[in-house]
Amino acid sequence: MKNVNDSFVSLGHWPSAGSFGFNTDILATNPINLSVVIGVLIFFGKGVLSDLLDNRKQRILNTIRNSEELREGAIEQLEKAGAHLRKVEMEADEFRVNGYSEIEREKLNLINSTYNTLEQLENYKNETIRFEQQRAINQVRQRVFQQALQGALGTLNSCLNNEFHLRTISANIDMLGAMKEITD
Repeated sequence: MKNVNDSFVSLGHWPSAGSFGFNTDILATNPINLSVVIGVLIFFGKGVLSDLLDNRKQRILNTIRNSEELREGAIEQLEKAGAHLRKVEMEADEFRVNGYSEIEREKLNLINSTYNTLEQLENYKNETIRFEQQRAINQVRQRVFQQALQGALGTLNSCLNNEFHLRTISANIDMLGAMKEITD
C-alpha cells in the first residue's frame, strides 16, 4: 500500500507533468492495465467467439446430417443387398444340383462386401466428425490469439507517442542529474 501512495505522491515531482502525470510504479499499474485489457477482450471477444462457435456448430451439425444421409443410403443399399441375397438364395435352390458351393461363395462375398462398405462408411463419418471438431478448435484458437494480439498492439501503439518518449527521456535525464549531484 505504501508503494501505491508513494507512486501518487511522486507525481508532483515531475516538472513537465503539471497536475497530470504517469504512474511509473509497475507493481501498482500492471494489475489495473491487465484488468482493463482482459475486460476489453472479454467484452469485445465474447460476441465474435460465440459467432465462430455457432458457425462451427452449424457446420458440424451439417456434416453429421450428411453422414446420417450417407448412413441411410448405406442402409438402403443393405436392404437392396438383402433383397438381392434372398433372390440369390432362391436361385441357389433352383441350381443346387449344379453348383451349391459356387453360390455359397457368392453369398459370402456379397455379405462381406456389404459389411465392409458399412464399416468404411461408419469410419469415414467418425473421422469426418473428429476432423471438423479439431479444425473448429484450431480456428477458434487462432482467432482469439489474433484478436488478443491486435488489441494489445493497438493499446501499445496508442500509448507510445513522441511526446511521451520525450517526456520520459527528459525525466530520466533529470533523475540521473540529481543522482549525480547526490553522489558528488
